[in-house]
Amino acid sequence: MTSAPKTPDDLFAFLDSLNIRHTTKTHPAVFTVAESESLRDEIPGGHTKNLFVKDKKDQYFVVTVEERASVDLKTVHKVIGASSRVSFGRPEMMLEYLGVVPGSVTVFGAINDTGGKVTFVLDEDLMKHEIINGHPLSNDATTSIGRDDLLRFLEATGHTALVLKVTD
Repeated sequence: MTSAPKTPDDLFAFLDSLNIRHTTKTHPAVFTVAESESLRDEIPGGHTKNLFVKDKKDQYFVVTVEERASVDLKTVHKVIGASSRVSFGRPEMMLEYLGVVPGSVTVFGAINDTGGKVTFVLDEDLMKHEIINGHPLSNDATTSIGRDDLLRFLEATGHTALVLKVTD
């Protein structure tokens, strides 16, 4: 029996405990990049698109890129160190490992991956932004955090992020 997934409030308390500055803006739930683009004027920084993928050996990855960037799923495995071409992970595994449902995949899901089953990959281009935005475990809000603080958050959850060029 796995413990209940952490909530956005748990996430914010964890960030506070690390002395990481963060701001969160609530908004209607968004399921696609197109729906979330209406928020751009209100929320500065790099906005993210997150792909929850796995290889044939059941190694899981969250690949976080700038929202408009494209990732070639046929070749990205060579960059991220997967054993084979990747496919999208099943929603049940997403819930088990990241504590989120489809439409809410986020780099912040690392807080729920206590078993270290997921490798987090941040795109080089995204990391050029000083501020990175992601869903705080639910898609009805956007949390903004400094780029370096995002790396510190991941380290604190036991994950060393791979910063790689994964977009075209």
